[in-house]
Amino acid sequence: MAATLVFRLHDRGPELLREVLLERGWEEYDEGEQEEEDWNLYWRGSAFHSSQYHNLLPWQRLNHHPKTAGITRKDFLARNLRRMRVASGSALYDFSPTGFILPSDYTRFLAEYNQLHLTSGESVYWICKPVDLSRGRGIFIFKDIKDLVYDCSVIVQRYISDPLLISGYKFDLRIYVCVKSFHPLTVYIHQEGLVRFATEKYNLSSLHNLYAHLTNTSINKFGPFYKAEKERVGPGCKWTLSKFRHFLNSQEVSQLVFWQRINNIVTLTLLTIAPTVPPCPNCVELFGFDILIDVRLKPWLLEVNYSPALTLDCQTDITVKKGLISDLVDLMNYTSIDSLRERAYLKHRHKQPCFHATQSSRVPIPALSKFKGPKFKKKRSGIQSSQTQILPLLKPLLQSEKINQRQSRQYALVADCQRRLPPVDLDKTNAGRGRIINTSAARNQNSQSLHLILSPHSRTNVSVAKRQTCPALAPWLIDDRSLHVSEVTNHDEAETEAEMELSGGTDVSAQIPDIPQRELGFGSSAVSWKLPSIYSGSQRPVTIPLKGTRAVKEQHVPPLRVGGFIRTFPFNTATLKASQHKLDVKVIIQELHKLTAHLAPGQSDKTKQRREEHTDGAEDFESLLWGPKDPPLLSQCFRPT
Repeated sequence: MAATLVFRLHDRGPELLREVLLERGWEEYDEGEQEEEDWNLYWRGSAFHSSQYHNLLPWQRLNHHPKTAGITRKDFLARNLRRMRVASGSALYDFSPTGFILPSDYTRFLAEYNQLHLTSGESVYWICKPVDLSRGRGIFIFKDIKDLVYDCSVIVQRYISDPLLISGYKFDLRIYVCVKSFHPLTVYIHQEGLVRFATEKYNLSSLHNLYAHLTNTSINKFGPFYKAEKERVGPGCKWTLSKFRHFLNSQEVSQLVFWQRINNIVTLTLLTIAPTVPPCPNCVELFGFDILIDVRLKPWLLEVNYSPALTLDCQTDITVKKGLISDLVDLMNYTSIDSLRERAYLKHRHKQPCFHATQSSRVPIPALSKFKGPKFKKKRSGIQSSQTQILPLLKPLLQSEKINQRQSRQYALVADCQRRLPPVDLDKTNAGRGRIINTSAARNQNSQSLHLILSPHSRTNVSVAKRQTCPALAPWLIDDRSLHVSEVTNHDEAETEAEMELSGGTDVSAQIPDIPQRELGFGSSAVSWKLPSIYSGSQRPVTIPLKGTRAVKEQHVPPLRVGGFIRTFPFNTATLKASQHKLDVKVIIQELHKLTAHLAPGQSDKTKQRREEHTDGAEDFESLLWGPKDPPLLSQCFRPT
């Protein structure tokens, strides 16, 4: 009987995810029946500990990349956008109102407030949000500075007081973005999403009426008019993105440029943290981008949600989120070999002796291997007294066997576990074939890579360094009490309050909010968006590309589309090349400018000629334009009608 894939949920996890995976034939992880590492997908609403990234095995996936709080926490996002405005120009990063983090930026805010009230002829409104709360909690809008009262760290921004309204109701868009990889940057946006409405008509004369100014479902579902039939909006407070497209068609909106502007916001926001996120091919992240549209049809970024809500409040949620999760699982590219987990990987461990010193020092105890496994663990409490007397004698051998098994598993899977093991050098002439050389020199580089992830002063860094410099020491004998990492992020409408609680340790991302761009020590691969595969019958590692993946000039291109997910980055050969190895942000920004200009209406004949030349040079790389009902190829959009 074939083995099944196993999913593991933290704190029971979202019920929708459990339902979708069980329908697809998955099995839920049982801590009492299965070993700690016997799972394929670990899903949690809060951040993983750093040690969990380092200890990932090839058949395992996590639903969060490390160090993404730079965009999911409101104050970090404001700082990173401010930094990018300085580096790349304010005109490019003008999709979010300037944020003032109080109390530290109070002097700057006061100067801005006084200047606007002296020079502006119209009323200026401000919105105040706690930096580490979600679901609309603690948010208020004010006009007079005397109404600004706060007792925690907050961010104050200029309130967008002229939003686009539908029948008098304010709304925003929830866009679901999947980052398949940060090295190289690979981004998908789902075709379906949510339009979230306020449940009372917009009115600037009642700033304290949250039902008129906030679109959070967690607030509006308790409003007096939530179930009422509202003009054009209908009952409830949500539309699908498909229904919103019909609305845009009725307003004769040029959708090509409109959707591309939102796409630009997603890409430019991710670029603020992409160079500093450590490579972790076994991670997939689903973000929720909240976008507000003003009366000029300009999109504005409100915030980025770390764990978008998967709760089902209405039929619209069921329509959108069930398909979203199903497509996300497809995007993870599981294969039947993943269900074999440890057995399949350990079967070939002696065929790839990457670290000969460890292999030669191994103490083979084949007779004891039968003790390893859940059956032995469950029977241990019922051992008879005669067997109990023997256990103290076997304990050193058992411990040695466990250490050797873990070490052999670690060193045999270097090509597949780049996050946990030292990076290796690839022979340039055989880079596509992945021939491993010079592994001993790579071992010294790994300690520097750990410092980049954990920061030199982190207690977690010390623990991991101990584990690296003392490989003979069993992981369970190391003092891991310090391995508590918290990233205070915007969790959206979290499924449980437990997921919103913070760990008591050091916030890795909070230590240096504005991290300078630099090349990380972890080696990034040209094919690292493909989740690792195990060895086949031959001794050479075999990669299993996602269906639809192809190569352009020896560089693998991720598929155009997986279900409702549309690949939005890389979108041409130049951005594919710029995302390899060290991310070239300057080139990517230039290509975004070109793409947006090509989609703009009313271009001259000269511009159209340049556009056709651009299309001719991009025949080997096709991309779809995310947003429209039937996403066209970008090359089709470039052709003049």
